[in-house]
Amino acid sequence: MPIPADWPTTEAEALAEQQRLRPLVQAHDDTDDPDDGTGVPGVPGRLIAGVDVAYDDDHDLVAAAAVLLDRDTLEVVEQATAVGRIAFPYIPGLLAFRELPAVLDALAALTRTPDTVVCDGYGLAHPRRLGLASHLGVVTGLRTLGVAKTPFTFEHHEPDAPRGSTAPLTDPATGEEVGRAVRTRPGVKPVYVSVGHRIDLDTAVRTTLHLASRYRLPETTRHADSLCRRALAEALAEARAEAHDSRTTAN
Repeated sequence: MPIPADWPTTEAEALAEQQRLRPLVQAHDDTDDPDDGTGVPGVPGRLIAGVDVAYDDDHDLVAAAAVLLDRDTLEVVEQATAVGRIAFPYIPGLLAFRELPAVLDALAALTRTPDTVVCDGYGLAHPRRLGLASHLGVVTGLRTLGVAKTPFTFEHHEPDAPRGSTAPLTDPATGEEVGRAVRTRPGVKPVYVSVGHRIDLDTAVRTTLHLASRYRLPETTRHADSLCRRALAEALAEARAEAHDSRTTAN
């Protein structure tokens, strides 16, 4: 998995790219038929993908997974992984530049195109309104949303205890609603949902609740997290075996 030749390599280049892409985000639902009459009302598209990544900085490796689920059954219908070198240093607010090359390769390895992609991270709930979900949506044209485990730098009141309760996630500097804290399990800490691209916040919340029918995290995220961790472990084992063979040959 080669890193694209024109990929930003400095913080200044990455910030400039975020500023360039931010106006291209579509923070509205552009589907004409969110329910086909046989599926889940208010959850557009039949194929929903989850993407996630795992790193080993010591070995300069990143593994990405893309897992495609059927919207109605939540069964896995296809999955793919991609492993390569880490594309960008760790800088808060610029994590998409570390993750996107591997995520794009994993998505490209699928034989079917997802109708919606759920990212383990942020979309508009980002200091420059271009987290991974929005960045991915703009560069691919796919409908995307972000479901994060923590609220990053934003504020919210605790949602009520019942499943489905929400509270606005706001930027303390501007008061803008950038996402919602969503209670996916009764009494369990919420997840943080934000628009990625080509979706509105209400639809993103409905989609998240549908995908998180049994656990705190969406099934898309759970499957992708497990798969990318396995892919990274296999890549590390292969790297260690190659290193051992090289030492043996040298001796």
